[in-house]
Amino acid sequence: MRAWLVRGFWMGLFHGGVQTGTSAVSVYSPEAASSIRYIAIGLVVVIGVLWGALDAWRQLDGRGMVWFFAALVAGPLAGIAGVAGRSLVDQTGLESLGPALTGGAAFTALLVMATAGIGMGIGNVLPQPEESQPDGSR
Repeated sequence: MRAWLVRGFWMGLFHGGVQTGTSAVSVYSPEAASSIRYIAIGLVVVIGVLWGALDAWRQLDGRGMVWFFAALVAGPLAGIAGVAGRSLVDQTGLESLGPALTGGAAFTALLVMATAGIGMGIGNVLPQPEESQPDGSR
């Protein structure tokens, strides 16, 4: 399977799940909703940075374009998953799908690209593992 599709799928589902989780917290515990939003977005950022750094550290070919296409997949998928999940929690209707597929998808795509880009920058400066010599010595 294509690397960009896997990354986009999982980042989109993760962000949609985070949207659903923050919505559930705001319904059942409104006083904790503001702090949970910051924690949730922090989780999305950390996952993107770590995954981007891992790709750079492993020297994945074309990793910049992989993450670009992954962001294009993650944006609309997160919008759909977020609206579907929130509809189970707080009765969000189909009228929320339009904004989720435009502004929400753009935000998610930018968040995925930016965090992966930062992660790739970090991964590029990490020391690369030494490759073993053919005779087994380092």
